[in-house]
Amino acid sequence: MASKSCCRTFTALERVLMVLFVLMTGVSVGLIIVMAVSRSSDTTDLLTTTPAPPPTDLLTTTPAPPPTGPEKPKPSEKPKPSEKPSDTSYQIGVGRADCTGPVAEVPLMGYASPDQTAGGIHTRLYSRAFIVANNSERVVFVSADIGMVSQRLRLEVLKKLQTKYGDLYRQENVVLSGTHTHSGPGGYFQYTLFIITSKGYIKPSINAIVNGIVKSIDIAHGNLKAGRIFLNKGEVENSNLNRSPHSYLNNPEEERRKYKSNTDKELVVLKMVDSDGNGLGLLSWFAVHPVSMNNTNRMVSSDNMGYASYLFEQEMNAGSLPGQGPFVAAFSSSNLGDVSPNTKGPHCINTGESCDNINSSCPIGGSNMCMAIGPGVDMFESTKIIGGTIFNKAKELYRTAQQEVTGPLNAAHQWVNMTDVTVQLNATHTGKTCKPALGHSFAAGTIDGVGGLNFTQGSVEGDPFWDGIRDALLGSPSNETQDCHHPKPILFSTGEMNVPLPWHPAIVDVQIITIGSLAIVAIPGEFTTMAGRRMREAVKNELESRGSLGQVEVVIAGLCNIYTHYITTYEEYQIQRYEAASNIYGPHSLSAYIQLFSSLARAIAENKVADLPKGPEPPFFNNSQLISLLPLNPVDKTPLNTSFGDVLIQTLQSYKRGEVVEVTFVSGNPRNSADMAEKTFLTVEKYENMTNSWKVVHTDASWETRFHWNKGTGGQSNVTVEWHVPSTAHPGTYRIQHFGHYKERPSFPPVMKPYEGSSGSFEIYN
Repeated sequence: MASKSCCRTFTALERVLMVLFVLMTGVSVGLIIVMAVSRSSDTTDLLTTTPAPPPTDLLTTTPAPPPTGPEKPKPSEKPKPSEKPSDTSYQIGVGRADCTGPVAEVPLMGYASPDQTAGGIHTRLYSRAFIVANNSERVVFVSADIGMVSQRLRLEVLKKLQTKYGDLYRQENVVLSGTHTHSGPGGYFQYTLFIITSKGYIKPSINAIVNGIVKSIDIAHGNLKAGRIFLNKGEVENSNLNRSPHSYLNNPEEERRKYKSNTDKELVVLKMVDSDGNGLGLLSWFAVHPVSMNNTNRMVSSDNMGYASYLFEQEMNAGSLPGQGPFVAAFSSSNLGDVSPNTKGPHCINTGESCDNINSSCPIGGSNMCMAIGPGVDMFESTKIIGGTIFNKAKELYRTAQQEVTGPLNAAHQWVNMTDVTVQLNATHTGKTCKPALGHSFAAGTIDGVGGLNFTQGSVEGDPFWDGIRDALLGSPSNETQDCHHPKPILFSTGEMNVPLPWHPAIVDVQIITIGSLAIVAIPGEFTTMAGRRMREAVKNELESRGSLGQVEVVIAGLCNIYTHYITTYEEYQIQRYEAASNIYGPHSLSAYIQLFSSLARAIAENKVADLPKGPEPPFFNNSQLISLLPLNPVDKTPLNTSFGDVLIQTLQSYKRGEVVEVTFVSGNPRNSADMAEKTFLTVEKYENMTNSWKVVHTDASWETRFHWNKGTGGQSNVTVEWHVPSTAHPGTYRIQHFGHYKERPSFPPVMKPYEGSSGSFEIYN
């Protein structure tokens, strides 16, 4: 805009004086800012409350969440960028990568049901990585949509990171955590028990997860930029219940009185933004089992926690397809050991009456009839309700987060032989951990997924029939192991079983990373509610009483680094429900872990991490020792007079919003499509009249689509694609495409050829 002409001119002296006035004004303002920054930097609190709202970019406060998912947020005002980065500012990087793996015939990891093998995709699985760095240190937290992190998986990831980055990312500062979805491919373990239940060691499965995790870290590393972190926490209601309340009630009454619920309802959120206030990512923890998708499901799915991530990322990456866009949102596991999302509770599926008793047993049909359900009418609606409720609370906490996290970064790690830890129980008594063993109630399963045989929870005596079979096939437990695990009646003495490889790990990771006064405790398994509370309190006391961190926030991160089943309190162990029977190192396991993690916390607080012994390294078995029990898929064949990709059952000509579009194609085995990371088996496409082209609106990563593979006989199979038309679908012309590969002939290496198919066009109308 042109300036207006003045009615008078200024002398040279006047012009000089005006310039000096402007300069002096700028200097004065600068001095005031410096004084303010200097004063604020004198504070000793590392986790402080900021006087003004922190950076926000999209999410707003909402009323109580509806039962079926999220409401539309409104844009919120961004903060002003920092005038000057502080000395304690962080470099922050976030990254996301596909880790889905094979989606056909591979057992799904979680329920240990031999009949539950993959046969399609509900949603894709992702690894989400967060790197926080300063001038001297960096820490990495990865949350992956998998059942749990295995020791083999962690070792393979660290091996790749070492090759790429040297000692920059290593066992001390990298935490790998699984969300604990029970609908992800298995086959990535090196111990015999898991090899048996996962049809062996399946290279396509572990390769997909390793590559996805490493790629997500690569992306986060490449995206490092100056940023800030804010913490917030709040309670999520109507999203979890304790599935072993009788065990919880065995904890001391005075301890239980300290808490208003028998589950932890608190959602902890870290909000990460760049120096201009633009959102980078969200990292959160909440205690609930991702078992809304039950053991009848055969589609790969990220379950309720994955759906929360899906919703958050779709909102923050508006206009992007799922799995795309820069914003990364992770909903990580916590102390979920005894926590179920099936909020209607356990009922006898044959009579409808409650079976909330110590044995989870029904009058007719026993424990096999006792199942927990809800809150939806089916597993898909339940997943949507639980994930949507968690998401709604997370976006409220994200918007209102005001406690800025600042301060040094620390990482402490040890390997420990968990079969031989002496625990100082009190001033006069000690206890010991045991060689691994599983109790009879392990085989009973839980109200979220029953075991299927005549075992019951709460068993404190063995069964002569099953014990006799065990002794004949596997050998009987030693007296030493039986005494150590008392009162657990041992079904499998896995610590004494080493053929063809050890059945359970002995060497276990313990690890803590701190970001300022936030401590993340990487738990190698599933802590129950009270076990997690005791651990948080112990670590918090060590850090606050010995160091200079001030008030510390401690987070339990579950399913980290290696899987060791469940960890209960000593009191819960006496009841011997499923969680206690699966507490493999014996009744003093929790006390041992508290002792070990307290030692790490003490080393961090006293700046003595370098003095920690490394501990005994875990085994890394040769690939030749790791067998696959998954048979090779045969040559693919088509029905007479058809080709791969042909339509067997065509769509209708038109559909309304809310209806389901279905189309069935002649297909090959999806296992033939070896590397489908960041790709898709299907697309839903809309015809754009303006450009005379088809635009992809959904993929197999979308919540609205379902990809079912149906195995026939003689090498024949077909694929059915469902599109559940959302209420937001625009009217117009659509089509569905399917992509895959078929095996042409048996050879080495086998010949895989791509194919594709397309439905006819159909209309969507209001």
